[in-house]
Amino acid sequence: MLDENLSLEEIQAFFANDLFATQACNCRIVEAAHGHAVTELTIEAHHRNAMGGVMGGAIFTLADYALAVACNVGENPTVSVSNTIEFLSAAHGERLIATCEADKSGRSLGFYTVDVRDELGTKVARMTATCFRR
Repeated sequence: MLDENLSLEEIQAFFANDLFATQACNCRIVEAAHGHAVTELTIEAHHRNAMGGVMGGAIFTLADYALAVACNVGENPTVSVSNTIEFLSAAHGERLIATCEADKSGRSLGFYTVDVRDELGTKVARMTATCFRR
């Protein structure tokens, strides 16, 4: 179990091992608590698709990173088993912010919603996830 009393810096250090999110996509943890997380990324050239928009995979990775933090802090090891993402609007500005909240955090299943917004406040995507904990 990842202790919910760890400092933000300790949680960031633990999740730095999520190399795809942290190194390939440059995602960062801004807030972390039991059932709650905020992650962000600065939009860079490698996040863009051929038409110049932010690649759906980059948006999903940011949302999934927020989910990983929210569902593992203060819980037994947890993995997602089902995710649905809806892309709502094109991203503008230079930064994306994902906020994850637990809808229900049970003993073996958890249900979460992640909202992704750009720095201008436009809702870019919403992901819902079902997670399983051991």
